[in-house]
Amino acid sequence: MGRRGRLSKGQHISGILLLDKGTGRSSNSELQRAKSIFNARKAGHTGSLDPLASGLLPICFGEATKVSAYLLDGDKRYQVKVRLGVVTDSGDKEGAIISEKPVPLFTQADLGVILKGFEGEISQVPPMYSALKHNGERLYKLARKGLEVERKARKIIIHELHLTGFDEASLELDVLCSKGTYIRTLAEDIGKKMGCGAHVEILRRTEVNCFNVENAFSLGQLEALSKEGGESLMATLLPVDAAISEWPKLNLSDSLAWHIKQGQAVECPDVRRERMEGLVRMYDASCGFIGLGKIDDAGRLAPKRLFNL
Repeated sequence: MGRRGRLSKGQHISGILLLDKGTGRSSNSELQRAKSIFNARKAGHTGSLDPLASGLLPICFGEATKVSAYLLDGDKRYQVKVRLGVVTDSGDKEGAIISEKPVPLFTQADLGVILKGFEGEISQVPPMYSALKHNGERLYKLARKGLEVERKARKIIIHELHLTGFDEASLELDVLCSKGTYIRTLAEDIGKKMGCGAHVEILRRTEVNCFNVENAFSLGQLEALSKEGGESLMATLLPVDAAISEWPKLNLSDSLAWHIKQGQAVECPDVRRERMEGLVRMYDASCGFIGLGKIDDAGRLAPKRLFNL
C-alpha cells in the first residue's frame, strides 16, 4: 500500500495530559513516549523545555491539539537556581564555560534592587542556543558551528520575580513570565547587572496558564498505570476545554448549536444579556463542549473553532 493509502497507527484519543518532564531528555522524546503509552494517534506538546529543565509539559491528544496555541500563549512559572560568577555559551550548566569572575559581596537588599529592575515589560535578546530561525536555519545549529548572528530584542513581561534563597555563589528565584521569555537569558542578564555573570544550574517549570505541576504525572507513573488497565491511564487526561476554563461559557439551545455547527453566526440572547464580548466556550446540552466562538461587533456569536468529541 502506498504512503497515502497507509492507515495511521494509534487510537483516536482526545484530552490533555499534564506531564512532569524529567531532566536529561528532550521534550519531543517525552512526548513520543507518552504518545506510545497511550497508543494515541495524534499528539503535540505546548512549549518545549530544554533537556536540562524539568517540570510541567502539557501534552494535547487528538482534538485537544486545537487548543494548544492558547497554552503556548499563556503565562508560565519557573523555579530556577542561578549559578553566579560563571558564564557558559549556552546560558546553562550544560554549555562550555567562556568566562569566570569573582562574585562581589552583596546583601539581600542589593538583590532586591537588582531584581526589581527586571519586573514588568522588558526587552530581551533571544539566546543563540534557541529554536528560533535565521535565514531558515535554527539558531542552535548555527551556535554549534561557532557562529553568532544578530538577534532583535523582543518585548516580554516578567509578572513576578521573587528571591526564594541565596548564598555567596547562587540565587534561587521564582519567576512568572509571559510567553517568549528565556529564563537562561534572564539569568545571564541578572549576572551582568551583578558584575560577575551567571548561568542556569537548575530549572523547573511549575505552571503553564491555568495548570500546575502538582497535578502532573511522570512517565514512570503513566507506565505503571498502563499496566493496571486502560481506565486508570485514561483517568489522567483532562477534558479538552480545561485549557480554556477561564473563558466565558455559553450554553446553546439545540437550534443555535445546529446553526453554529453549520458554520453560521447566530443571535444569542445570553450574549446581550450577559454583555459578553471576545472569545467564549460553547456548549450544547446534548453533547457538551462543541468549540470556541467569537462575538462580533454586532453582538452575534460566530464559530471560531469546532471540535469533534
